[in-house]
Amino acid sequence: MKKTYFEVRHPIFRPFWTRALFTGVISGWALFEWTNNSQVWAMVFGAAGLYLFLQFFVFFDPAEYEKKD
Repeated sequence: MKKTYFEVRHPIFRPFWTRALFTGVISGWALFEWTNNSQVWAMVFGAAGLYLFLQFFVFFDPAEYEKKD
């Protein structure tokens, strides 16, 4: 498994609802920041939300989220 700077391959993220919850909260916070005219923070959280969406739904492999002994 390739290590990334922001490692999200943890067993807690294996269930769909946890992945959807974290992605939704981060993306929602980006929308909140955008509506409050904080474009820099909106871009930061938007990028994080996009990263989570890609990792959790596009490139998701359940085997990478197993507990390691």
